[in-house]
Amino acid sequence: MTESLHPGLVLLAAALLAGVTPSPWHRAWLVIGPGSALVLIQRLGNTTETTIAAGVIPLGIRADALAYPFATIFAVIACLAGIYAWRASRRCQVAGLVAAAAATGIVYAADWLAFYAWWELLAIASAVIIHDGIRPAAGRAAYRYLLVHLVGGASLLIGLAQLVAGRSDRSVGAVELGVPGVLILVGICINAAVPPLHAWLTDAYPRSSAAGAVFLSAFATKSAVYALARVFPGLELLVWCGTIMALYGVIFAVLENNVRRLLAYHIVSQVGYMVAGVGLGTPLALAGAVAHAFCHILYKGLLFMASGAVVDAAGTSRLNELGGLRRVLPGTFWLYMIGALSISGAPLLNGFVSKSLIVSAAADAQRPLVAACLTIAAVGTFLSVGLKLPVYAFGGARLTASVAPIPASRYVAMSMTALLCVVLGVRPDWLYLIVRGAETYEPYTWGHVLEALQLLSVTALAFVLFRAKLRPTQSTTLDFDRMYRAIGRLVLRAGDRVASSADKLEAWALAAADIRLGAQPRTVPTVAYSVGAALVALALGIALFARS
Repeated sequence: MTESLHPGLVLLAAALLAGVTPSPWHRAWLVIGPGSALVLIQRLGNTTETTIAAGVIPLGIRADALAYPFATIFAVIACLAGIYAWRASRRCQVAGLVAAAAATGIVYAADWLAFYAWWELLAIASAVIIHDGIRPAAGRAAYRYLLVHLVGGASLLIGLAQLVAGRSDRSVGAVELGVPGVLILVGICINAAVPPLHAWLTDAYPRSSAAGAVFLSAFATKSAVYALARVFPGLELLVWCGTIMALYGVIFAVLENNVRRLLAYHIVSQVGYMVAGVGLGTPLALAGAVAHAFCHILYKGLLFMASGAVVDAAGTSRLNELGGLRRVLPGTFWLYMIGALSISGAPLLNGFVSKSLIVSAAADAQRPLVAACLTIAAVGTFLSVGLKLPVYAFGGARLTASVAPIPASRYVAMSMTALLCVVLGVRPDWLYLIVRGAETYEPYTWGHVLEALQLLSVTALAFVLFRAKLRPTQSTTLDFDRMYRAIGRLVLRAGDRVASSADKLEAWALAAADIRLGAQPRTVPTVAYSVGAALVALALGIALFARS
């Protein structure tokens, strides 16, 4: 057993120091923390399975070829997002470091109890990031996020408690799809934003701050992809869940008017590629899922950086209220386009390298329908992110009324992220040094390149022909939110009736006993109930683990 520091604990220490160090020196921890964690991650490597003691704390972790790329990119994006968040609130900065620590802890967790503890810490940190956003909507979105992830955490906890009951081996690994497996799968799928369990994502991310959205886009869904790859590789159900996600996300993205909500739908779509790759389960498909998660964190982070800069500069996130920004924000436009072309799978960018891996893996596995659906999803991606958003936000003769300057730190973060997207696109062999299993794959064949260029050209032509139909309008897409809101209203009505009946029964009982109450009855806030229930559930889970 090797003595070392846990990278997640290093990030937690950086978050603590960022919280107590006097301003403006606390910002240094946004770079020092992720940089130190990255050094430790490289020391752990990716070729062997190792269990180490985390310094003075006996926290065992597992470092292997699956954990290494996720931990590496989490540290990299934490540093880049920290630079982007240089002028953000201290709360957002500290919560972002905590989220990075929790995501790193998840991928290095050797046993289920550690996995669950890091999982819940990520949910709490993400809720704080959301709450720091656009008020008052951010407060409601953060509360909703907590409620949804309380359900997911409870499902995960019950499944894990049943799984480890009576077993001495509690190491994180593949799980069969029995009752515990289904509960664990549901808990993970909520974090992965698998429809119809995705509504929290498209609700919360657009309401966070610009810097908060970058942190959010990196950790929650990608740590869930890691969990699926670790626990459910080769599960057939995930093939179709991922395929549906890829198509579902782009359909609603094409319809969306809100810039960051449009990008949030594309997280659903792009995570669908990863989920499908995990479900296919072949070595090439798993390598593609991991590589796409790695690349997605970079180009999606770049897209949220650029869009956040636009929204903050222009003061609106609605496409129908934007226009002409390329003339006043040319640097932001070109940096955005690198991310947009990357997510669309354009050659010489990292999205092309990773996306083609998954599509090729589906074709090699004799799944032509899956490969075709994933290819079709790429059309909607370029249509909305590569054409619709830049044309109506940056193009046009109309100039958005007033544009605030963008801080230099944001340009530094965007430029560094864009450079990584280009470098990994030009040198995919460097990506394959980090992601194992794809060393023999060659993305730059004439067939792959011509197919990608043909797809982009046809989509561009379709946009020109149907541009009038795609013009943004003042509208809000709700998709499954319609169902959830209807159910919520029914639950509230039923709760009101139950409460009313209980009040009547209490009044009758008090009248029968001839007891008088004060004018103002004592009430306990709903938030207190929720926090209390969460603490009880956590204590119960630890007790179940301790007994088994």
